[in-house]
Amino acid sequence: MNKTDKILIAGSAGMVGSAILRNLLKQGYNNIVGTYNRNVPEKLESVSYRRVDLLDHNACSFLFTEEKPDYVFYAAAKVGGIVANNTYRAQFLYENLQIQNNVIHTAYLTQVKKLLYLGSSCIYPKNAPQPIKEEHLLTSALEYTNEPYAIAKIAGLKMCENYNLQYGTKYISAMPTNLYGPNDNYDLQNSHVLPALLRKFHEAKVSNASHVDIWGTGSPLREFMHVDDLAAAVVFLMKTYVGNDFFNVGWGKDISIKELAFLVKEVVGFQGELIFDHSKPDGTARKLLDVTKLTALGFTPQITLREGITSTYSDFIKKYA
Repeated sequence: MNKTDKILIAGSAGMVGSAILRNLLKQGYNNIVGTYNRNVPEKLESVSYRRVDLLDHNACSFLFTEEKPDYVFYAAAKVGGIVANNTYRAQFLYENLQIQNNVIHTAYLTQVKKLLYLGSSCIYPKNAPQPIKEEHLLTSALEYTNEPYAIAKIAGLKMCENYNLQYGTKYISAMPTNLYGPNDNYDLQNSHVLPALLRKFHEAKVSNASHVDIWGTGSPLREFMHVDDLAAAVVFLMKTYVGNDFFNVGWGKDISIKELAFLVKEVVGFQGELIFDHSKPDGTARKLLDVTKLTALGFTPQITLREGITSTYSDFIKKYA
């Protein structure tokens, strides 16, 4: 991947896409096209922004035909937390399938040199062995609440794999763990656990609340990765890997929700109590990715959880508070 090659980031206004964009610009890549739909991106120099509805096959085809990208990072998706996934099941399945079908097939038709597809750790079975290896894919049933999204992401991974086998393309799939960082979603109705905690503790701090309620016992273990580490990983894969494997991307270590809550409380500076509501469900007891394959290639994440939460809280204050 040369500095002058044209790079397309599908979904450049989202948390993941904007992180990939920052990483590429930092490394001196200056021929970048970023797509967005609903979210208006923060304008950056050396980036050409295109508002495109990737659900529309004709719009997607026009984009690729006109821009002629050499490399594509696929970071476009309809995403949300447990409530959103379980409520809009048909929409999550249809839109994610449609977008990735359009992008992956059009990349093939327009002879893109390389494409990196971003999936999700929810592709793995609900009761997969821990830590979860790539080989555990499709070995048992999925978690019901986000099954439609998971099925779409599995289809995208398999689409890349089989385009490589039939057409000789060079497509790579990466499955990240739980992500957080700048441009995250802080809506308490459909956000993920870490940004939800940041917002809860911030609002409690501002209002001088006596306590913050946390769902469940706090005992489940979860893995978290700063989105800038993910961006570094996928750019690393794009530059170095050719093959038909897919890769887990994460830290390879986890933390309990209770420990996470106390860490966020400390970073935010909330002085009140934490009350764990044992009447609410805990969810899966543990979800940790095995990152041996990625580590063997030479990639190691750099941003510690405390450092990442501190910088993310600063971004939250600047943009949303």
